[in-house]
Parts: sequence; C-alpha cells; structure tokens
Amino acid sequence: MRTVSRGLISNAHRLSVSIPNILQQPISSVRTRSFGIRATKPKMGKNREEVENYNFIKSDPRWNKLQQLMHSESSGGWEKCWEEGLTPWDLGQPAPIIVHLHQSGALPKGRALVPGCGTGYDVVAMASPERYVVGLDISDIAIKKAEELSSSLPNAKFVSFLKADFFTWCPTELFDLIFDYTFFCAIEPEMRAAWAQKIKDFLKPDGELITLMFPISDHVGGPPYKVSVSDYEEVLHPMGFQAISIVDNKLAIGPRKGREKLGRWKRSVRHSLL
Repeated sequence: MRTVSRGLISNAHRLSVSIPNILQQPISSVRTRSFGIRATKPKMGKNREEVENYNFIKSDPRWNKLQQLMHSESSGGWEKCWEEGLTPWDLGQPAPIIVHLHQSGALPKGRALVPGCGTGYDVVAMASPERYVVGLDISDIAIKKAEELSSSLPNAKFVSFLKADFFTWCPTELFDLIFDYTFFCAIEPEMRAAWAQKIKDFLKPDGELITLMFPISDHVGGPPYKVSVSDYEEVLHPMGFQAISIVDNKLAIGPRKGREKLGRWKRSVRHSLL
C-alpha cells in the first residue's frame, strides 16, 4: 500500500530478487475475488476460497490495526503508520513481476512514475540508463527511506523521489510509463475517478499504465479497499484507456498468490489525439 493524503497512499516496497522467466499469457477480464482486510465471517455454505480469505485476514492483525489507526487520525494517518512501523503492505523487496518485466525488456523506456512509492523498491528495480523513474509519496519518512535505499546503488542517478500529493502535483514532464501497485486500493473508492483523470494527465498520449491489481477481494472497508477488474475499467474506459492484457500474477508473493492480476493499459488512438 502507499501513503494517503485525502485518500492518497504510500506503499513501501521491496528489495531485488532473482525471478525465473515465466510466460504470462493474456486472459480475459476475469472478475475473481479473494483477498481482504476486514471481512464478514463466512456463513454456512460459503466456498473454500471465501473461508480461506477470511482466515488469511484474521491471521494478520496488522491490517486491522492499520484500519483502526487510519480511522482514528483525522489527518496524517499514513505518516503515523510509518512512525510506528505499521506497514503490512511492504514486501521488503520489489514486486517480483516488475523485476521479471524489467529483466525481460518488457517495460517501456523513457520516463516512469510510481505513485505512492513508499520505500522505493519498485522505483529502484525499474531504473536503468534507458528508464528514469520518479517515485512520489506523501510521507516524509517514506521518501527519506527511499532516498537512503537508493543512494548507494549503481542506478541511483536514474531515480528521484518527491514528497507530493498525487492529486495536486503538477509534473513538468509527462511519462512514458506509470506503475500502480497498492495505490489504487489505498485511496477511497470515490476518488478513483480523480485517480484515472490524473493518470491520463500524467501519461504521454502513447504512454502505458501498468496496474498490479490488489487486493482482488470482497472484503468490507479499508484501506486497502477491495478491487476488481471492473473497478479499473469503470474509471479508465471514460479516459480512453483499454486493456492490452489482464493476467493472473503468477509471481505474486506468499498469501497474495491468487489475489493479484496484472493489467496493461493504453489509450485508444482517437482519445490520444484529443
């Protein structure tokens, strides 16, 4: 997840890992549901997937503590999470699928943006001489951690970190790629249309949006709030975005397996010219 101002979040991410080559085959927009944060206890007759979903939520009390803190803080809730080390969204390494896409040359070159970058693991993992990556977060602590992480790495000159609110920030240059993971699910659902508008505003007409959809679930409340493929389509289609592919994330880590989908989106030619 990521840090939020007026619904904005920060996701502390992950360290470099070696990922095996694994082919991702496009599938249709399947609307499966399975991971949650605050769920209703399954009733008799619920299927095994829903029962496992409930058990997983109950097994990690950090998510409930996170919600309690966020709902008790009128402002600065995300900064408080960082202060207390309450960051259950943090994998402690980059998302393996991003490492795989980078190593296989499947990411667009140019300028990339990671909103709600957290500790910046994904930012660092994507950076290269052919790709300059900007990490954006609302949390001072997250940005400082990200700068410390990247400062001694060989590709440090290909990254930068900014403390800013995604919804009010105005970049001086547009981006060829935007990667969203645990950011969309962190903002309040009523802000998702504004998120889509900003994505459109920040991307070049031929740029690409990559969404690692999480948590695909039917839980109640948030953050993180439940997501589905249709939730993304609902706000991205009016902006002219269409999915190039939507696949299950076979490189998801641990309990997130089966609860993530990788979506790749581009704007149609007609909308790109508007």
